[in-house]
Amino acid sequence: MLPSSPDPRFLLLVVVIACAASGVSCSGPRFAHLDRVRELQHRERRPPAEQVDAAVGLLARLLPSHSASFEFRVIPTEQCGGKACFIINNHPSFDGEGTPEILILGVSGVEISAGLHWYLKHCCASHISWAKTGGAQLSSVPYPGSLPRVPAGGVLIRRPVDWNYYQNAVTSSYSFAWYDWERWEKEIDWMALQGVNLPLAFTGQEAIWQKVFQRYNISKSDLDDFFGGPAFLSWSRMANMHGWGGPLPQTWLDDQLTLQKKILSRMYAFGMSPVLPAFSGNIPAALKSKFPSARVTHLGDWFTVDSNPRWCCTYLLDASDPLFVEIGKSFIEEQIKEYGRTSHVYNCDTFDENTPPLSDPNYISSLGAATFRGMQSGDDEAIWLMQGWLFTYDPFWEPPQMKALLHSVPAGRMIVLDLYAEVKPVWINSDQFYGVPYIWKVISPFLCMLHNFAADFEMYGVLDAVASGPIDARLSENSTMVGVGMSMEGIEQNPIVYDLMSEMAFHHRQVDLQVWVETYPTRRYGKSVRGLQDAWRILHQTLYNCTDGKNDKNRDVIVAFPDVEPFVIQTSTTNISSAVSSKNYIVKDASNDAYEQPHIWYDTKAVIHALELFLQYGDEASDSSTFRYDLVDLTRQALAKYANQIFLKIIEGYKSNNISQVTTLCECFIDLVNDLDMLLASHEGFLLGPWLESAKGLARDQEQEIQYEWNARTQITMWFDNTVTKASLLRDYANKYWSGLLRDYYGPRAAIYFKHLILSMEKNEPFALEEWRREWIRLTNNWQSDRKVFPTTATGDALTISRSLFIKYLRNADSLQTDGSFQMSAS
Repeated sequence: MLPSSPDPRFLLLVVVIACAASGVSCSGPRFAHLDRVRELQHRERRPPAEQVDAAVGLLARLLPSHSASFEFRVIPTEQCGGKACFIINNHPSFDGEGTPEILILGVSGVEISAGLHWYLKHCCASHISWAKTGGAQLSSVPYPGSLPRVPAGGVLIRRPVDWNYYQNAVTSSYSFAWYDWERWEKEIDWMALQGVNLPLAFTGQEAIWQKVFQRYNISKSDLDDFFGGPAFLSWSRMANMHGWGGPLPQTWLDDQLTLQKKILSRMYAFGMSPVLPAFSGNIPAALKSKFPSARVTHLGDWFTVDSNPRWCCTYLLDASDPLFVEIGKSFIEEQIKEYGRTSHVYNCDTFDENTPPLSDPNYISSLGAATFRGMQSGDDEAIWLMQGWLFTYDPFWEPPQMKALLHSVPAGRMIVLDLYAEVKPVWINSDQFYGVPYIWKVISPFLCMLHNFAADFEMYGVLDAVASGPIDARLSENSTMVGVGMSMEGIEQNPIVYDLMSEMAFHHRQVDLQVWVETYPTRRYGKSVRGLQDAWRILHQTLYNCTDGKNDKNRDVIVAFPDVEPFVIQTSTTNISSAVSSKNYIVKDASNDAYEQPHIWYDTKAVIHALELFLQYGDEASDSSTFRYDLVDLTRQALAKYANQIFLKIIEGYKSNNISQVTTLCECFIDLVNDLDMLLASHEGFLLGPWLESAKGLARDQEQEIQYEWNARTQITMWFDNTVTKASLLRDYANKYWSGLLRDYYGPRAAIYFKHLILSMEKNEPFALEEWRREWIRLTNNWQSDRKVFPTTATGDALTISRSLFIKYLRNADSLQTDGSFQMSAS
């Protein structure tokens, strides 16, 4: 990596253009279309009064007591030097309580909202996060009439780059699947406060597809086999699978389209530029029979157990077929007709985790060109936004294939999300897309920190890179940034990471992270507590300082239980070759070990010390929901790693044929799972109930309620297909530390495995792997179909429970003996 190259471990949108090297002005015609679309978006924004109304409505929902304390105005970009900005001033007409105290000016409703957030954050020491992660801390905001004054002349914050991108193509399933308008309104408010102006808008597209495919005599029953269920739409949209979890009721299609119109209306009201979907070639099987001469490819398997055609192996319309551009054009036009407008940016991921049928670069190029022609035919100003995950995920994409796809569109018409840049930065590792000069003209890569997989729970981040990376990249040679953004697979986790990342959209210089972290707990909890500041300093240097280059997909034993014969699990003190001789030992190939060692990148003892500080000083902040969330999350983090160590000790005992040790530690493990469930029940952010109830809340009748709940339960356990003794390859991918899920599913699952461990030792027979699988899969399928109702409100005192569990499991963190006392290695 060149010294001037940006650190890949941050979320970044950047247009790579060799201006300095070629002597061409960066403001020249090479990316004229991007500039033209930005100008067009600005001209097509809702009237200033409507954008002000959107910001006023946000304030009324966020801080109704201060609705009269602020005045908002939209200003022209010329007042900001031609850039997007907001200006915070003391209101010249302030005359005591009841009159406006602060005047916030911005070029759009988003800028005004971001200005409001900036003022509350930096002048009032407040904090805003998702409700599940503690919500907004606004107790530090002074009463109306006594708000802090800003310096004379005001505060001008100008964006260093234009766009602030948000979401991932699968966030719509992992997090947004069951959102109603009330929840979407809160999410759009959160986006506006963070300054997001380029969000994905994927809701309701199935209703548009229904209208388009009806023109080709594709019936509702034909589409029942095409669309996935409500919790799996992301993957049917990307042609990974079809039909799983369906069929979609007509009321779902109609309701989601109505919801999408509300979403878009509010996004446009704030002055956002929502990104709509486009046609990738993914078609229903019925289209092939309706048009037998059409050139259609049957794609390969995607993570099924036995390639069952009922779910797998979707159909792709060949780019060379005339229908391709025709359908693409119709889809864009139907969206514009239905929604009344567009922002001219469209997302399309043709081969996301699906390998193209041909590697011929000419074929790849024709596919890309046809995909874009479909967009452009419906919208002459179209820009194609594409996730770059395929280049990371699939070795198929060698330089010739990458170049063919990236060269297939006119200059300035494609934006690539380098979706996994914090671990595998494609544009850097490929020498900025292989050093082809005009690639710098064609491609606008967004380098993105993926950060989270499947909305799972792990305290994790790389704060130093977030604080410096966007600045380094923007100032680096041969690089013009056009924005920053966040593309996690799931939201409502690690609020510190997103608090910092959203702020980076407005910084021109590197953030002093030591100062920022020191003030973070004061803002988050509404008071300054020295012990909690010390704890967060530790967390910054441990949990939030992952620099080993590895992805962090949570594989803790509790939530991702290993489906293997115990002798293939490697432990610290025993291995296959040193295991004692016994009839329950069968030689296995260690390469078949399906046990993924949980990722540990930090000093675990230091994290336990941080937890001690939380408990020691917790009484000073226990009235804060944000503190209670962090306390539960930190305690969960420590206990989850403890459970991993217990499990390895169980395996060691099994290998050494110590049945007493195995029995004792199995009981300890199950006890811990139940205790952890009790802890999670003490905060609303860790409950299973809201996920299930929100799914049922979208149903129109009992049949739909059963279907939607099954979808919700299945996504977080085992999907998609399984046999009686062969588990889904996607088991536990979307695992969750949710109260109810641990006690009713994860704990009983572990108990089945432990039962067969002990039976193997008692009978001196091999571990009954197939029988374990049979019982586990039966448990899973029964749980998925169950209708048990789980709480939606928290119970118990988080601080009291956390203290008791610390004493029970973590206080003597020196050794993990057979009685379950604790040791964690700082590895």
